[in-house]
Amino acid sequence: MDAASSPPSFAGLRRTYEGLPLREADLAIDPVTQFATWFADAVDAGLPEPNAMVLATASAGGLPTARTVLLKGYDQGGFVFYTNYESRKGRDLSENPRACLVFPWHPLRRQIRVEGHVVRLPREDSAAYFHSRPYGSRIGAWASRQSAVVRSREELDARYRELAERWPEEPPMPDFWGGFRVVPLEVEFWQGQIDRMHDRLRYRRSGDAWVVERLAP
Repeated sequence: MDAASSPPSFAGLRRTYEGLPLREADLAIDPVTQFATWFADAVDAGLPEPNAMVLATASAGGLPTARTVLLKGYDQGGFVFYTNYESRKGRDLSENPRACLVFPWHPLRRQIRVEGHVVRLPREDSAAYFHSRPYGSRIGAWASRQSAVVRSREELDARYRELAERWPEEPPMPDFWGGFRVVPLEVEFWQGQIDRMHDRLRYRRSGDAWVVERLAP
């Protein structure tokens, strides 16, 4: 039997999660400050693309979808990423401006989950980031009508070449491209522990303050 017809033994894929305990007294006063601490740990540990995050959205009809995108900034206002507004995620967020982010830092036995509402960045903020990108990425933003069906790779490459010839130096920012900010309402910090008795501490927005709650694993 080949690998396709003989599934792996999932029981044999188990790992023991061992990490430092995560106690309420260890947490920062707010989730963004705590995120900054854990993000620095992920960078220091040499994790590949520690700013990679799973973004989950849903259409107005409730159809969910998820994909990996890159975090491009964060502050007390929330977590920022950029995309084509006409892509599936862009359309979802226009119809239903709520999202969930997951940072899956498996080597550290950690993950962070962020839930919140989503707003578009001001155009000037998106433009500042767009013009900081490498030239090829700026042309690529024009060349790809993200999530649309294309006939072939050759069609994509031809469009890229055409646009590179049109703008050999400074392509403008497309009207259909820009940033989103996920404004957190809940942020959960998950630390793996032995025997699946994991630590889960959640910040929940309550008015202008944050309430910290421990969740059962």
